Amino acid sequence: MEIIPAIDIIDGKCVRLTQGDYAQKKIYNEHPLEVAKTFEDAGLQRLHLVDLDGAKAGKVRNWKVLETLAGKTKLTIDFGGGIKQEEDVRIVLNSGAALATVGSIAVKDETELLRWFSLFGADKFLLGADVKEEKITIGGWLEKTDIWIYDFIEKYSGQGIKQLFCTDVSKDGKLEGPAVDLYRNIVQKFPALHFIASGGVSSVDDLHALRDAGCKGAIVGKAIYEGRIKLGELGVYSF
Repeated sequence: MEIIPAIDIIDGKCVRLTQGDYAQKKIYNEHPLEVAKTFEDAGLQRLHLVDLDGAKAGKVRNWKVLETLAGKTKLTIDFGGGIKQEEDVRIVLNSGAALATVGSIAVKDETELLRWFSLFGADKFLLGADVKEEKITIGGWLEKTDIWIYDFIEKYSGQGIKQLFCTDVSKDGKLEGPAVDLYRNIVQKFPALHFIASGGVSSVDDLHALRDAGCKGAIVGKAIYEGRIKLGELGVYSF
């Protein structure tokens, strides 16, 4: 299982939110490159980079941060937040992201997303699914849909999506443990999917539980920044 540290960006700074609430923002470092370098130095190879300004504005904003991190580290970066237009996809991929992370558009404009798949290749996208009680939520988690997570995954895996991460929004940023049972069920139903768990990871034990559930990756954010998980531990433990 691959450990994927997360960096969330507001005003060019590394922050974390609690349950997606911009009012519950904590700045951890004003220099994201420093943070990315510590991840790389610890032996991690991938980064989940989120443009929170872009997510709020509906247009990619912090692509210069992406460009810097991609140019000055060897991390494989997936970048999301504000990717609403074809031009946003081009900016993200041209700025050094290996994958463009998309979520709400998969619910709101499936036709456009499939057009992007045909233009860029479905393998250039990481699909994000935010869920509450196994139903997809969008719009910064404020809008709950009637779309069952399993139907959502089945549809897009049939369209060529290889990698997907799922966040149980009731868990995110609370350091109370991930939704292991949900993720185990997803892995069992879609064994060929490169499934990445997200939200709630608070300890190395949580990571072991996700590995044992069959997850191919786990996104870790607040637990690292709050010192619940030491970067050195991620190098010591085999996942």
